[in-house]
Amino acid sequence: MTENVVVLGAGYAGTGAIKKLQSELGGNVRLTWIADVDYHLVLHESHRVIRDPSVRSDITFPVDQIADPATRFIQDEVTGLDVDEQVVELADSEDVEYDYVLVALGSQTAYYGIPGLEDHSLTLKSLDDALEIHDAVKEASQDATRSEPAQVVIGGAGLSGIQTAGEIAEFRDQHRAPIEIHLVEALEEIFPGNDPECQQALRDLLEEAGVRIHTDDPITEATADHIEFDEGEPLEHDVLVWTGGITGRDAMDDVDLENEHNRVTTRANFQTTNERVFAVGDSAIIDQGDQPAPPTAQAAWQAAEVAGENIARAIANRPLKTWEHEDKGTVISVGDKAIAHDVKPAKGISLPVDTFGGLPAENLKKLIAARWIADITSWNEARKSWSSL
Repeated sequence: MTENVVVLGAGYAGTGAIKKLQSELGGNVRLTWIADVDYHLVLHESHRVIRDPSVRSDITFPVDQIADPATRFIQDEVTGLDVDEQVVELADSEDVEYDYVLVALGSQTAYYGIPGLEDHSLTLKSLDDALEIHDAVKEASQDATRSEPAQVVIGGAGLSGIQTAGEIAEFRDQHRAPIEIHLVEALEEIFPGNDPECQQALRDLLEEAGVRIHTDDPITEATADHIEFDEGEPLEHDVLVWTGGITGRDAMDDVDLENEHNRVTTRANFQTTNERVFAVGDSAIIDQGDQPAPPTAQAAWQAAEVAGENIARAIANRPLKTWEHEDKGTVISVGDKAIAHDVKPAKGISLPVDTFGGLPAENLKKLIAARWIADITSWNEARKSWSSL
């Protein structure tokens, strides 16, 4: 009997799982890949497109470079999952039946009920989002003057917010554009929950780049031309970008699976409350004991390979593997500069410092992206993309 395995999503988790499944599954399994775009985007480098849209060709890879000829690909939006009938529901195509499905749809932006925020802000969750931010910043700067510069506000000072601010600063400098950049964080410090040394190093780079940092005061409302705070004075904006949180995709809203805010809860083997449904990446809340796995690219890369293998094991009635997230450190760019923190090098090698910048951090960030590109395509493709990373 031929088994139907379906993978939903072309992000890190979905793409990584497809690569693993293609190497694990035999000829008696039909593999189908469904995504709303026909390419994989190296999302953690998408902020580069805000500065220079031509970068997109170096960080997007068509599915036919990744998928084997035997893998069926469907470009369509997933609208639902019927776990009783074992079908994936699509916006424009017929339902797709499955014996096993891997949910790797990623996440969407959370607005936390803040009035006006969704209506008046841009986000950074896709290539189109990055291009839209570029166009908005460019247009705002063209209408501005030195005496009345364009006001660009980024809400949320996590990884995406910091990197977005850095790219807009580079755009400003390259084009000598009249722009003021504001980075807003509700909590006491940027890059919340991380090491103070790393936070300070990032703050230093942002301030050197002329980014104005506002912390410890949450946004309470957004309008077409300003945001309001719990305590501080309103802040005007010509462009507002919101990077302050994630939630699960709407497609998982009514699915009969245990979930939190449309992110499916799974065991450490990626199996959900339905044994035929697995989930990974930002779509999932993966049990890791005290804390779930973080919704990061790094975690998705690590998890995807085990998730793909576990589906092959389930088909063969073999025991499933348990996955444990290994934090290998953090590397964040601020324009062309970067900060690396708590990086775990190869075994037998130790680093003299926990936090560092300069060329070592900048090249490390490039290498991380290049390694991923090589894993899903080839080292030749990674080499061609190097200058844009």
